[in-house]
Amino acid sequence: MTKIRKQKRKKRYRYGVNRKKQKRGRTKLPSIKCPQVKMAWEPTRTVEQNLSDMGLVYDANKALKIPSAKELLQPMEHDGESVGPDNEISQSAKSYVAKELEMDAKVPRVKNFRLPNNQVTWLTYLIDKYGENYKAMAKDPKNYYQETWKQIRNKIKKFKNIPEQYGKYLESQKE
Repeated sequence: MTKIRKQKRKKRYRYGVNRKKQKRGRTKLPSIKCPQVKMAWEPTRTVEQNLSDMGLVYDANKALKIPSAKELLQPMEHDGESVGPDNEISQSAKSYVAKELEMDAKVPRVKNFRLPNNQVTWLTYLIDKYGENYKAMAKDPKNYYQETWKQIRNKIKKFKNIPEQYGKYLESQKE
């Protein structure tokens, strides 16, 4: 082999290198999807330090410690002292993040429940063919999953409570 090929081979294949040690150095930072946390995140600090600065907890088991049976059996003092962990939340520099997350969690969400298209076509087929006769629907040959008449009735009720899909069905019936 020529000298150039040997040099290329050495660059390409590193036999004298411990692969596990190389992988240890390649830690990827997590991608943060929450905008409140992303704005307050400092890349030079650890995850625990960042979360504690924001007023959040890294390990819920440490923050909300559940007493063991042995601790519960020990006599408690009732002479004015509070027994157990402190209930005060320490004020941190970026406590606004926890408040924003709380406010965001309290906002009511819009429910977008939809049935799969194949189930909608099956239910519309049953309604067109049998109307409100659920017992006949249960005996239909297209009832592959052998659902009972009550199961079919409940699915049709769900279908009727979804205005997007049921509205399209009603419009197609008018035509």
